[in-house]
Amino acid sequence: MTKDPKLAEQIKRDYRQAGLDPKTRALLDYAVQVTHDPHPVTAETIAGLRQLGWSDEDILTATHIIGFFNYYTRLADALGVEPEDFMKRE
Repeated sequence: MTKDPKLAEQIKRDYRQAGLDPKTRALLDYAVQVTHDPHPVTAETIAGLRQLGWSDEDILTATHIIGFFNYYTRLADALGVEPEDFMKRE
């Protein structure tokens, strides 16, 4: 998403306060929604992403990536897999 380490750190801390453009912010809001509770995602949610310039292919790809990371994280948590040192939260 970015090669700017300062921006990456801001996104890591709180993407909502990182000064992202509306298009990127909306996709991250979508990722959070899908992660925490996907049931409220509606056709209107997807239409909003489209209006900001995300294509159906973009949205599908993002949803696959979001789902994969959610699956992988839950699997690792369930099995007690410890993160590598570089992945541990500060």
